[in-house]
Order: sequence, then structure tokens, then C-alpha cells
Amino acid sequence: MVGWASTTGDWGPVIVAVGLFIVLSPGLLCQLPARRRVVEFGNMTTSGISILFHSIIFFAILTILLIAIGVHIHF
Repeated sequence: MVGWASTTGDWGPVIVAVGLFIVLSPGLLCQLPARRRVVEFGNMTTSGISILFHSIIFFAILTILLIAIGVHIHF
């Protein structure tokens, strides 16, 4: 018989990815590189270069947290 605990999955990758996506959205909290400066905060605009830069940072931090550290959350 399959119990409830065995049907729940690992929510760690989902929660970490969603949290990082919200925090690292270009223009929401900060933007690297910005249009006029190196860093701008809360300007709600973006460019192609900053999207690429934020994507690389997102992938690097997500890889470190999920593979190297091994974040696991079970409900």
C-alpha cells in the first residue's frame, strides 16, 4: 500500500527556482548592467544584455543550491 508520505515529491527545486526567478527578474529589484550606470535599483526596465546576465546568474545560483548544496523540501 502506498502511503501519503511516499507520494509527496521534493519541492526544494521548485521553491528555490521560483524564489530566484522573482528576485532575479531584471528591473524588479536591480538591473545589471543598467542603461546609464552599472547597477540601477527598481527601474522596471530591461535590455537584452541584462536579461542574458540575469539568466546566467540565475542558472549559476540555481545549480549551486540544487546540485552542490542539495536543497530538499518534503511536505
